[in-house]
Amino acid sequence: MAKPTSGKDVKPKDEAPQAVVNKNDKQISTNMLLMVNTLVLIVFFVIMTFVGSSIVKSTVKSEIAKVHPSEELIAEEGTEVTQEEKGILLDLGDFILNLADPAVRRYLKVNVAIELTKTIAEVEAANAAANAAAHGGGGHGGHGAPAPVDPMAAVIAEMEQYKPAIRDAVISVLSSKTADELSTPTGKEIAKEEIQDMVSAVFNGSREVLRVNFAQFIIQ
Repeated sequence: MAKPTSGKDVKPKDEAPQAVVNKNDKQISTNMLLMVNTLVLIVFFVIMTFVGSSIVKSTVKSEIAKVHPSEELIAEEGTEVTQEEKGILLDLGDFILNLADPAVRRYLKVNVAIELTKTIAEVEAANAAANAAAHGGGGHGGHGAPAPVDPMAAVIAEMEQYKPAIRDAVISVLSSKTADELSTPTGKEIAKEEIQDMVSAVFNGSREVLRVNFAQFIIQ
């Protein structure tokens, strides 16, 4: 008799490895998802830490600036920013003069004031006068103590002798300009610089012009 053929089915043997493979794929996917989530959390915490640190630093700087506002005057290189130098203000009065326009007559009305440097002696005298005034005049005679003399008043009186030469320098500069040149901010600044140089030359090195100011600048 012929042996009956085996009725065993090979499919169950194939399905078992396939199930193992599917389970491994799911495990790998789960592990990758966990890794991605972990990386996202790490990046998030790093960003939040950086932002929090920046906010704290900004707050601390603001509080320090409130307590010590003078520290804001420290330059980036560590040097202190000096305050703008104050000089002797000399009002030259009003100027009415013709401009250099060739086609039509134009004239300028302007008030000019200049600020001059002080000498070391003048600064020391001014400081001494301020200290004497702060301490009641510094005299020992009580009610009969004389009032302190303002040293700047003498300096301003001395400046009066230079006024004619200074006014001549101002007129020379402004009368050489046209209305178009003086109608722009740049043109005014150029005129101020030229006046600054010419007036400084009047003092022959004993003083310099710190600033030139225009007021009531009218061109007609």
